[in-house]
Amino acid sequence: MDDLKIAAVCMHVAGYDIERNLDCIRSYVNKASASGVNIVCFPELSITGYVLKRPVAVYRTITQKEVIRQIELMAREANLIIIAGLIDIRDGLKPRIAQIVVGQQGLIGIYHKTHLSPPENDIFQAGQKFRVFSSKNTAFGLQLCYESHFPEISTILSLMGAEILFIPHASPLKTPGDKLKSWMRHLPGRAFDNGVFVVACNQAGETDEGLSFPGVSLVLGPDGQIIDRYEGMEENILVVSLKADMLDRVRKHRMKYFIPRRRPSLYKKILESFINIPNT
Repeated sequence: MDDLKIAAVCMHVAGYDIERNLDCIRSYVNKASASGVNIVCFPELSITGYVLKRPVAVYRTITQKEVIRQIELMAREANLIIIAGLIDIRDGLKPRIAQIVVGQQGLIGIYHKTHLSPPENDIFQAGQKFRVFSSKNTAFGLQLCYESHFPEISTILSLMGAEILFIPHASPLKTPGDKLKSWMRHLPGRAFDNGVFVVACNQAGETDEGLSFPGVSLVLGPDGQIIDRYEGMEENILVVSLKADMLDRVRKHRMKYFIPRRRPSLYKKILESFINIPNT
């Protein structure tokens, strides 16, 4: 891993108003670039909005292709990587919650949310693949909001080589303090158990569909300890330096890096014993 600067953005996102959201993203990308940031992460569905009523109608005045083209232009001009969320709509498929990863050379890839929350389950189609992305000598994976409650995902991404887990959220209903307490119950474990940095950020503010998002950002080291955080109802950009030697210290410690001590052959035997159990 390289030393690098990351930015985690808490942003108010307007449903169905993509042009407004793109302007906001552009403003934060410029701020990130001025601060020497290498990777800037925006919340889940930061481009299209977290909309449940008519997600197929989000691209009313602009096409999905043009949205990605504009993000590519921002990344190229700012010379950094942008991680931003949108609703991915393709012919013959239900809408999918997605996070695009865009670099200086264009679109690097798209991750589709694999584990949908109960309100999302009947509206969106779940993704079927985990992905790890690379920036020079740094590898990172994505988990979206509800997915952070599944430790298997974090471990799989770590086994695939991820050194940073970006976890963008669109998580409503709690105050910033409540949301931070909720994250502190499980996100430090994702970092500590897998020896990875964790970067999480949430939408901020109220939406036309009646949802209220507390603006919280959190950056954790591979030891599970807080490096920096933000909590409030306003928009915010949190800029943090991630140091390669912090990752090295954890991963070279004989007691504090657990991934190499796994016993997959034992887990396989346990899992096989459940395969043929009928559903009840």
